[in-house]
Amino acid sequence: MSGSLAPSSHRPPAPLTVAASLAAVEGVVLVLLAVLEAVEISTDRLGFGASTAFFFGAYGVLLVVAAISLWRGAAWSRGPVLITQLILLGLAWSLREEVAVALALAAVGGVALAGMLHPASIAALGGARDAGAEGDPGDEADAGQASGSSD
Repeated sequence: MSGSLAPSSHRPPAPLTVAASLAAVEGVVLVLLAVLEAVEISTDRLGFGASTAFFFGAYGVLLVVAAISLWRGAAWSRGPVLITQLILLGLAWSLREEVAVALALAAVGGVALAGMLHPASIAALGGARDAGAEGDPGDEADAGQASGSSD
């Protein structure tokens, strides 16, 4: 019962909850796009349609799992969610001639990025703990080097 998706006792900060929720919605949208692509596959573009549907579906499922894991505090999930938001911002820029679509994509990507990069979210995902744990041995080594170099 203690799997990676088991409920945890902590409550994530609000910015992290917003980022995880937006990522989950993005994942669901990708799965829906995969289903729509699969339904519309024609025989003259079977390979392209099948590979596109598979990619959207697999990426959507990964994004939903990452969003759930992000909400539960798993540090590994930062990467897939973060890169998705950066892709979303690039897509918004690419679609800038369609102003409403571009603004919607940029808003979702920007809000999710802000939620993930908020100090409370970083601390909840172990960023502050990891930095402190990595900094302790290095601080001792730096102190030894500094005292040795000043002699």
